[in-house]
Amino acid sequence: MSANSADRPARLDVVLVKAGRTKIRYSSELLADDGTRIAVRASWAGSGVRDFGFVRFEPGDVFTEFYWRDRWYAVKEVRSATGALKGWYCDITRPARRSGPELVVEDLDLDLWRSADGTDVRRLDEDEFADSGLAESDPGAARAALAALDELESRARGGGFAELLA
Repeated sequence: MSANSADRPARLDVVLVKAGRTKIRYSSELLADDGTRIAVRASWAGSGVRDFGFVRFEPGDVFTEFYWRDRWYAVKEVRSATGALKGWYCDITRPARRSGPELVVEDLDLDLWRSADGTDVRRLDEDEFADSGLAESDPGAARAALAALDELESRARGGGFAELLA
């Protein structure tokens, strides 16, 4: 008889939605769900290499991702295939929703990067956020998104995410 399903890790499909459309969907291993924070692990889901200039995401990279039902962001620890820490990529999102085998997250364009050594902290895609029209269509969400980015930047510059992810 095959191994009991209880012996296998639970799977969740992470569904990243942007402007009402699915941007990407990928399978992940559920690590924890305490009712507020959800942690998953997934391999790089992009096709090929994505070189941002300050970091490269490539096949074999492993992302340990943390989502909250009550916060406007997700924090993703990025490691190479060899286990070397590359850094943390943070998405500004609406609070995550888990529905059965899916974890649905709405991307609000803003992002933050913190290198493994903490010397490189950068806000990303502020131009995309401004062009999205969210400030006009949903001012409350736009304020929450900007406040979330400010909070993450403060954490990133103030020693990192260890306390948040513990």
